[in-house]
Amino acid sequence: MKQFFIIGLLLLAVGIYTFSCQGTKQAPPQQIAAQLLLQIDTFSTACNNLQHGVEQGRVTDVQVQALFRQARLRYKQLEWGAEFFDPFTSKMINGAPVPEYEPGEGQVLQPHGLQVIESLLYPRADEAKRTELIAELKLLQQDCNNLRSHFKNVEILDGQVFDAAKLQIFRVLTLGITGFDSPLAGNSLQECAVSLAAIKPALACYSKHEANEVNNRLDKAIAYLHAHRDFNTFNRAIFIADYGNPASVALSDMGKQLNIHLIRYNRLLNQDAKTLFDPKAFNLNAYMSDFGDSITTAKVALGRRLFADPVLSSDGSRSCQSCHQPQKAFTDGLAKNTVFHSTKLLRRNTPTLLNAAMQPSQFYDIRANMLEDQAFDVVSNKQEMHGSMKLAVKRLWRDQAYRRLFANAFPKSKRNEIDSADVVNALGSYVRSLTFLNSRFDEYMRGDKSAMNEVEINGFNLFMGKAKCGTCHYMPLFNGTFPPRFTRIETEVIGVPASLQNKAIDPDEGRFELVKITAFKHAFKTPTVRNAARTAPYMHNGIYQNLEQVVDFYNRGGGKGLGLNVDNQTLPFDKLNLTEKEKHELVAFIKSLDSKPQDN
Repeated sequence: MKQFFIIGLLLLAVGIYTFSCQGTKQAPPQQIAAQLLLQIDTFSTACNNLQHGVEQGRVTDVQVQALFRQARLRYKQLEWGAEFFDPFTSKMINGAPVPEYEPGEGQVLQPHGLQVIESLLYPRADEAKRTELIAELKLLQQDCNNLRSHFKNVEILDGQVFDAAKLQIFRVLTLGITGFDSPLAGNSLQECAVSLAAIKPALACYSKHEANEVNNRLDKAIAYLHAHRDFNTFNRAIFIADYGNPASVALSDMGKQLNIHLIRYNRLLNQDAKTLFDPKAFNLNAYMSDFGDSITTAKVALGRRLFADPVLSSDGSRSCQSCHQPQKAFTDGLAKNTVFHSTKLLRRNTPTLLNAAMQPSQFYDIRANMLEDQAFDVVSNKQEMHGSMKLAVKRLWRDQAYRRLFANAFPKSKRNEIDSADVVNALGSYVRSLTFLNSRFDEYMRGDKSAMNEVEINGFNLFMGKAKCGTCHYMPLFNGTFPPRFTRIETEVIGVPASLQNKAIDPDEGRFELVKITAFKHAFKTPTVRNAARTAPYMHNGIYQNLEQVVDFYNRGGGKGLGLNVDNQTLPFDKLNLTEKEKHELVAFIKSLDSKPQDN
């Protein structure tokens, strides 16, 4: 058994495995595929060493954990390619350790891979779960084989290489430095350095001269990671602004200089975004079913009028704006609004519509896939607007002003009626126009270091580090839309209590009501933290009146930390141990995320 531990340590000492493109006549994509295959073999060997270490059972926890960290480092060498070209297998290897529901398949994917294995090895290996651990390690080897098979047959294009490399930089900035995928092993910053270094051999297959600036920027970022190894004191604001952003800019410039053709497709993060903070980094039209539904000035003007007009409700007494008030950051300032024509309270708090277009699913239980679906649902809901879209379009058709607005916004639509699909598309377009990524935080990340003060910067570093907020509210959108692909949004079980007395969990079962899967009982969408200072009260039930109460809830470990019975809580229930100063700094940072009021 000792030999496997020695082999693992030797691999650790060797450092990053590199592949040279020199002396080969293959095209860069073919060379890169060969690189990735060799890195898969290196990862597989590290996983095999870990498996033998566990099966033999004659090594200490420290030794097994060292082998595990080595396996993770080997995966980080190929993560940039694996995540881009084979995302399904990558999810099996390093996906979140929680069940995931696949709506199209109607089934739940149980978690497997490195993050599950980490939970079985830290803080120390549980002998009672040794059989489960060995089973997970065997599955990991199967995933290695699947990844190897994929890259033996995959066709790689130049544009994909540059896209994948830039997404890896963004993955480091949004997930890596937060410790998202390895919260227990305490090796996240070294993993970030390894994953950035792994980009360099791929770029070297193109032009050494053009790659010089990218390598220089990556080397500086890597050096900063090596020089600042303490997770809690690591200055993420400086790292992103001074090292991460320049690296992704240099990579974008290299691709442009080499005339690399980007393969464009409809996604939230634009392919030509040089950083995550470019003013036009995100595509407002990403989450829609048809290109014809894209936002236009005419649609926004029509949608704005419809939004404020009670014509869509059954009796003309309530509009969208009745609950989503512009002067209140498109909320209503209430814990819960009232049922249509009743004093009874609605089930859930009114969320902000600011930046709602940056979410692939809507409502707290993510039951709607698009803003158009959300608009139709609200208008038709008997408790909210009690409306009928069929009747509403007849009313709109009788209004000559609306006829002109619809003809202008939808010139190809039927001239003898108004289509309900056009109504909800106009409303969706207006909500898409409410996207404002222009806070003082954004200005700081775009180069204005005077935009945030020291207290706010400390708060950001806490948010992304010790306080663990950034592992659910992902930067730069600060909602639950998972970076860097931004194709899905997550729900979390945090155990929100029914009252401030903290005696019982709120009875609302959230996503469970739709999917009937126990893991999603009391699960709710992770909302945006942008403009949170203006959108009190908080949580799906509006229980907390201020940000200080919210921070205290998380600091105590959510519902389970409060002593509530939340067996399926996905939020870590250990206390954060934030000081009063740190709590103040965290709230100060959240306030820096307010968009400029004149734009609202």
